[in-house]
Amino acid sequence: MVNSWSGQRLPHPPRRLPVAGDFLAVSPRTPAQSMMGYADLGPLYELKLFGQRVVLVNSAELAAELCDESRFAKAIPSAVAVMRAFVGDGLVTAYNDEPNWRLAHDLLVPAFTQGAMRRYHPVMVRASDELLARWDRAAGNPAAEPVDVPGDMTRVTLETIGRAGFSQSFGSFDGDAQHPFVAAMVAVLAESQRAALMAAVPGSRVFARVAERNYRQKVRYLWEFVDDIIARRRAASDGDGAGPDDLLGLMLNAAHPETGERLDGQNIRYQILTFLAAGHETTSSALSFTLYYLASNPGLARRAVEETDAVLGTDPGAVPTYEQVPRLRYLRRVLDESMRLWPPAPGFGREPRENTVIGGRYTMTTDDHAVVLLPRVHRDPAVWGPDAEEFNPDRFDPGNSRGRMPHALKMFGTGERSCIGRQFALHEAVLVLARLLRRYELETEPGYRLRVAERATLMPVGLRLRITPR
Repeated sequence: MVNSWSGQRLPHPPRRLPVAGDFLAVSPRTPAQSMMGYADLGPLYELKLFGQRVVLVNSAELAAELCDESRFAKAIPSAVAVMRAFVGDGLVTAYNDEPNWRLAHDLLVPAFTQGAMRRYHPVMVRASDELLARWDRAAGNPAAEPVDVPGDMTRVTLETIGRAGFSQSFGSFDGDAQHPFVAAMVAVLAESQRAALMAAVPGSRVFARVAERNYRQKVRYLWEFVDDIIARRRAASDGDGAGPDDLLGLMLNAAHPETGERLDGQNIRYQILTFLAAGHETTSSALSFTLYYLASNPGLARRAVEETDAVLGTDPGAVPTYEQVPRLRYLRRVLDESMRLWPPAPGFGREPRENTVIGGRYTMTTDDHAVVLLPRVHRDPAVWGPDAEEFNPDRFDPGNSRGRMPHALKMFGTGERSCIGRQFALHEAVLVLARLLRRYELETEPGYRLRVAERATLMPVGLRLRITPR
């Protein structure tokens, strides 16, 4: 018998309640990690929250099938759809039939060519210089507190995307205080995820009015901040198209080569917010988890240090060139392995282009969608082996990767809607990691155990490192 999303019931967590469904099975603070706990339900299972249904995919084999672009397209699950309240039809949140997605994508592709990446490299170096200066002060002071890894990775990634994309500095290293933009962005992302989970709860809006009012105030602040960036750039260029050669310049001045269309002002605002949010949050997450694993595995850290010394030399003050960064292959494998276990974005949605069957059993109609739960797919023993829960960068050695199931690793999404800034993020992350490893010995605080917070991305909680000069 064929199982259907709208027909025969799929497996679900135990102790389902008559009205609330599986509400008690999902933590509002850590929904993805709650869902990871149900791997024993099989390759595909459902959650019902007050009548709202979510279908989760645990299996790499089913995930690979859903990544077939000829049969499936991106779906916007509720956890992403709620973000449209402040980023509208930006690249991540646009529906497939919205014209601004294709227009923005086509206009912005030139911003991520190899030539563009070479232009961004010095910007990344300067932002990482400021991070090193901050850590030097801590490393040289025996009384200094351990460094706040997620906080400092957020500083360097926000400065990088702000300066490279929009010629906008946030003064992240001017002091210890967090820039108001970051605080507002984090609060809005966290509230969006809470709202997505609570939307199905009857009467929840009655109890959320104060939170919603605060949310809207923060959204207005973010909009006004970005609109000011746009207005200042327009005024500086005075309509002649002059100005920095960055993402904002492309959005303001470029026309589609075939249609002549340009992005309107509102969509430019949405795209800037999308890049600022996705461009710093995801890379900050990847860097933070990677530094945790390096500090927790001294033997692996030594291998990474030996490689950085061999490729970059032993002078901790020397600046890596653009060409040297891709040669740090072992460090890249360490980064990939950390994102395998803890992908910055924990999932993505897929919907069929027409009625179809997946796994030879499950019927999907065009009204159905599924969420690929990446931390489970990336831990599927059928692909990654019985030690899939362990951290092992050698999984990505070319010899070990050969023959691996396609689409088993999808931390940047899939298909034409995958992350347009993937190469930017990877280059930045490897550069920052290499510069830190050349300069410092890393050690976690005694007794630290990894805990993971969830907002739009996954992030280590309370991760602080003791650092000493090499």
